[in-house]
Amino acid sequence: MATTTNVSTFFFFLFLLSSSFSFNITRGNPNYRDALAKSLLFFQGQRSGRIPNGQQIAWRSNSGLYDGELAHVDLTGGYYDAGDNVKFNLPMAFTTTMLSWGALEYGARMGSELPNTRAAIRWATDYLLKCATATPGKLYVGVGDPNVDHKCWERPEDMDTVRTVYSVSAANPGSDVAGETAAALAAASLVFRRVDRKYSGLLLATAKKVFQFAVEHRGSYSDSLGSAVCPFYCSYSGYKDELVWGATWLLRATNDVQYINLLKSLGGDDVPDIFSWDNKYAGAHVLLSRRALLNNDKNFDSYKQTAESFMCRILPNSPYSSTQYTQGGLMFKLPQSNLQYVTSITFLLTTYSKYMSAAKHTFNCGGLLVTPASLKNLAKQQVDYILGVNPLKMSYMVGFGRNFPKRIHHRGSSLPSKASHPQAIGCDGGFQPFFYSFNPNPNILTGAVVGGPNQNDGFPDDRSDYSHSEPATYINAALVGPLAFFSGKTK
Repeated sequence: MATTTNVSTFFFFLFLLSSSFSFNITRGNPNYRDALAKSLLFFQGQRSGRIPNGQQIAWRSNSGLYDGELAHVDLTGGYYDAGDNVKFNLPMAFTTTMLSWGALEYGARMGSELPNTRAAIRWATDYLLKCATATPGKLYVGVGDPNVDHKCWERPEDMDTVRTVYSVSAANPGSDVAGETAAALAAASLVFRRVDRKYSGLLLATAKKVFQFAVEHRGSYSDSLGSAVCPFYCSYSGYKDELVWGATWLLRATNDVQYINLLKSLGGDDVPDIFSWDNKYAGAHVLLSRRALLNNDKNFDSYKQTAESFMCRILPNSPYSSTQYTQGGLMFKLPQSNLQYVTSITFLLTTYSKYMSAAKHTFNCGGLLVTPASLKNLAKQQVDYILGVNPLKMSYMVGFGRNFPKRIHHRGSSLPSKASHPQAIGCDGGFQPFFYSFNPNPNILTGAVVGGPNQNDGFPDDRSDYSHSEPATYINAALVGPLAFFSGKTK
């Protein structure tokens, strides 16, 4: 019968798929500890502000030293989000939250890289604190006009574009960016709690105030700021997920019942099949499920169920899977900067696997039994692919392995450094001969993870192809945790 044939074909396909997955897993054995060190070094290359002594990415120097001046405030510091020279606070705050979560979950496995992780976090939180406290009633959420900046190809050290300052307020709300900022500050407060109690206290107190603002003045920053953030970092998922995310992190940091009550009022039953700087539901559900699994708190069972529903939509051999995989085994979510979704989801895979192991827990996706090893093996598959276990044998982390992207879409990397070319390169000066050159970038942005291959496992290594060749802070931030997880296994 036709139905029997279809079912047989379906299970044969699953057998082939699972076989190819295990084949890649057994062959992949990258140096995770080296990759971890490099993934953190990348953040030095994204620094805005005054570069400190000891900077290892030596081709970078001071930039954005007058950021905030147009608003008569000091907004120096923080990170450029990707290959441009703009500071977008929504992805920067998510980057900070993920780095902090990685330190909290995997700090014991980081070894000598834990201080470097804290340094990467603090470079962001020092800036986010300025944004939250500089002017009463305002939260600054970005510096630099993206529409002007994206027409230029110049080093951050040479910026001559307007450094417009953007903010949200009661009259022009931004619950999404405020909720994420609160999450970042609350998560970071936990990272510094044992090593710098005063700083930790400042982070948490500020997180509470910013989150109160997010809750009391609800609205999307996309509506308030328009073309200043859209389409670059438009809040496509709305702001409710950031309220859930912020409340989740404040609950973790305080144990205050008010955040449990807020979570109940917000609902949060959404079960997406993605996790990113824009959509935080899956991350919140995994973090909240920790209480159900590790503390046996039945009040959080619903979050455990939604976290597991998410996993069932990711696992390739699950009957509920809605996730595409390339022939080489890479998770493929969206064509533009796909590795941002791979790294973020991989973080959730390793973290939920960790919780499951501690609780000796398993669950089912229909008839499929899911064990901690199921999630860990899929996570390893993704990490190994990024680090070079793939059809092209290319590492998508710059400077890792022998074969990695040489023409990344990144202004500072693609233009000669100030040391080798002291003359300023203006807004249009970088296009010829640098942007359009086929030569490799003169400066290696060590540790940068690019947008990654296409759905056919192909990668052209083309500087103008930003959707595949541009690195971003939030791609790296989510990978730090899984790299620490696996490097702790292979010391």
